[in-house]
Amino acid sequence: MNNNRKYSIDLEVKFGPLEIIDVSKLIEHSNKKWQNMSLCTVNNSVVRLAVIEGEFHWHRHDKEDEFFYVIDGLLLIDLEEKVIELKPKQGFTVPKGINHRTRAPTRTSVLIMEDFTLKPTGD
Repeated sequence: MNNNRKYSIDLEVKFGPLEIIDVSKLIEHSNKKWQNMSLCTVNNSVVRLAVIEGEFHWHRHDKEDEFFYVIDGLLLIDLEEKVIELKPKQGFTVPKGINHRTRAPTRTSVLIMEDFTLKPTGD
């Protein structure tokens, strides 16, 4: 299956400055297995909300770091040498150039911060 069909990735920024973002409500109304939405921009970065279950494909970002913060659930980040396990209220940065894959064994909500130029599916 084409990876772009497996995932719902919305790159359109939903909220501007001075707008309240009700993350809990967005999570509650998320009804797809793998949904990633762009919430807002902060300087040259974008904050995304991912509500996911299952696994993403292996990929890397050649020029940008990627930060993950778990709201609820369990996020596994596979690296070539080890697996990082993130529980609620834990965060982790994957440096640019590192092959990685994210997995969520159960429905998991994650905030992601990355450069606005980053292509979520990898370079």
